[in-house]
Amino acid sequence: MSEKREDYISWDEYFMGVAILAARRSKDPNTQVGACIVSEDNKILSMGYNGFPRGCSDDEFPWGKEHEEDDPYNAKYLYSTHGELNAILNYRGGSLEGSKLYVTLFPCNECAKAIIQSGIRTLIYGEDKYENTAAVRASKRMLNAAGVRYYRYEKSGREIKILV
Repeated sequence: MSEKREDYISWDEYFMGVAILAARRSKDPNTQVGACIVSEDNKILSMGYNGFPRGCSDDEFPWGKEHEEDDPYNAKYLYSTHGELNAILNYRGGSLEGSKLYVTLFPCNECAKAIIQSGIRTLIYGEDKYENTAAVRASKRMLNAAGVRYYRYEKSGREIKILV
């Protein structure tokens, strides 16, 4: 009789992998963010990535980061939806109360509001490259006040290849 495999991936590796894969759907030339919402019993509820809302063509809306003097409406930040918010909005079930959110980048203050209001209780994030910005500091303040637990995903160091 054979023994079971011992080198299977953890739940955190699995769901962060799904978030990373979702991020690959983003057409943003600078930052790709993916998110995966998971139930308390480790079932995937929803996924999302950063991009424009339905019906807003990614060929017609701007991908630039800066406002241009001659066109102050030419910056992606005015139009794009973050991966976390997309995952929340994409959910078609009942409540997200008690769920976990895996996201590749620590959420901004606007996404933190949606996370708190939707009932997500745990946040696992990949990177925190904007940790010193007002948006992320406000996000952490609100998450702490609302009792949303968050921690950084710890990479295992193992390489996981997805062949297609």
